[in-house]
Amino acid sequence: MAGLVIPVEEWAALHDLVHRYAARVDERDFAGVARLFGEPGDPGEPGVLVLPDPPREFGPVHEHRGPEAVAAALSVLDEVPLTAHGITGAVFDPGDDPATARGRITCVAHHVTRRDGRFADAVWHLRYLDRYAKIGGEWRFARREVHLDLIGTREVRASRLGR
Repeated sequence: MAGLVIPVEEWAALHDLVHRYAARVDERDFAGVARLFGEPGDPGEPGVLVLPDPPREFGPVHEHRGPEAVAAALSVLDEVPLTAHGITGAVFDPGDDPATARGRITCVAHHVTRRDGRFADAVWHLRYLDRYAKIGGEWRFARREVHLDLIGTREVRASRLGR
């Protein structure tokens, strides 16, 4: 390991990467999300998204390898009228060489659905455990694991979807 701290310009690029993931998921740009992952054949373990299976499994159990599989896995969110992902913390550590890094990202993800004629918000508190690879001068997700900590549900009084 070169050092214990990520240089500020690399930290900023990694910070941007995790926020772009959240924004593109909320925009339903799953092809755009998939482009944030490495391709098969890239260095390391590129392009892997590992998702939980709530409410049975809160840890990562379903592996999706490669950009097409990542986009397909996330496309289930098309059935959720509104999501809002808020990044609440980001810690980055250097990897074994300058072209790799690790991250622990905390997030609160809101999933708004219609239930019994009203909107309900399933709120997920989660952690992403990430491995990144710098490919062609750009940081990409080599592996992203989603770990759920808790899920709550609450009524939505109003949203851009209506009341």
